[in-house]
Amino acid sequence: MTSIRHWRAPMLALAAVLLLMPQTAAAQGAAEPAAAATATPDRPSYDVSLRGDSDGSHWTGRQTVSFRNAARTPLRSIDVRLWGNGADGCGAADRPSPVRVGGVTGGTPRPLTVGCTALRIDLPAPLPQGARTSVSFDIAITVPDRVHRFGKDGAHRYLGNALPLLSVRDAQGRHLDPDVGFGESFHTLAGDFRVVLDHPGTLVVPATGTTTRRPGAPGRTVSTSTARGVRDFAWAAGPFRSKTVTTPGGIRLNAYWTATTSPEGVTTDLEDAAGAVDEFGLRFGRYPYAELDLVMSDTLDGFGSMEFPGLVLLWTEPEGSAVVHEIAHQWFYGLVGNDQFASPWLDESFAQYANQLYYREDTTTCWEDHGAWPSDTAALTRTLAYYADGHRSE
Repeated sequence: MTSIRHWRAPMLALAAVLLLMPQTAAAQGAAEPAAAATATPDRPSYDVSLRGDSDGSHWTGRQTVSFRNAARTPLRSIDVRLWGNGADGCGAADRPSPVRVGGVTGGTPRPLTVGCTALRIDLPAPLPQGARTSVSFDIAITVPDRVHRFGKDGAHRYLGNALPLLSVRDAQGRHLDPDVGFGESFHTLAGDFRVVLDHPGTLVVPATGTTTRRPGAPGRTVSTSTARGVRDFAWAAGPFRSKTVTTPGGIRLNAYWTATTSPEGVTTDLEDAAGAVDEFGLRFGRYPYAELDLVMSDTLDGFGSMEFPGLVLLWTEPEGSAVVHEIAHQWFYGLVGNDQFASPWLDESFAQYANQLYYREDTTTCWEDHGAWPSDTAALTRTLAYYADGHRSE
């Protein structure tokens, strides 16, 4: 993500050290399997079927998620995160939460907590280690009326962080951190998605994963997107213009943009994206997914740009955007995951380090528009809770 810079710039030098010196104590500690080995529920598989209304503002349907218990102790409940409610909480009588679930089967739901972003579901029987089960629920999504990664802008709808996801439990306990309204609070394990979107044929719908389309009811299209080994799923809907190119390294890039997005910005983004995805593939390992969607607009300055697996939202201006940084996130947090609430510096600094490598910039200093270390009390390893508590200038 590019819109929140107050805690990221001082982290670049350490990112360089960690990447260039893999045998440091920090790197050795990261390789220890203790906490990661007990993260559960793991190997999630999401099967979702949604129907969109005439302009993509409302989506209703059903979602099933199956999962395995990786922990030694029996799993008695799961937590489902409704991150789309982060900015609106529990809503009001005349304005319900943007993401609502009901009709739960496979378990017994408890009341929503953490500002209506956490739904605990008790399983009918303890799930032993290695065993697998599933829960299902109805889902209704209303896209908020704001320019945001989960929001709308004119005729375009953006559905990032809209699908409910399984929360993580590990040696640190249940991860039920709040959405603090900036940065990313999310911590998820990689899983598989199959998402069927039934929508008006007039809407262009970029999405995470590989998408096939077929005619639906008269005037409608059914888009089926599949993705394996991803941490989230996002899509957009609207009268986007589009173009597909293939990088010299063989990666398919699907570009989508609004009518007012500058042609120069679209061209620059595509050129930088093609160069970055191939270069990062050589540096860090081949791009892990079948294709990459670039969703561009000149009016997303309310939140900047945002990465999702296989799809990035980009605030594009004539001189381009933060496309290289967002593509770097396909490796850091996409392949190399981290708890983005507890350690926001990790994926952000590695992504910016990769960005500066691509542009051949000095990786031993902070960005040019940032000065020295902000204060004596600032700390590299602060969580988002620290910055949400009045320390955003640090």
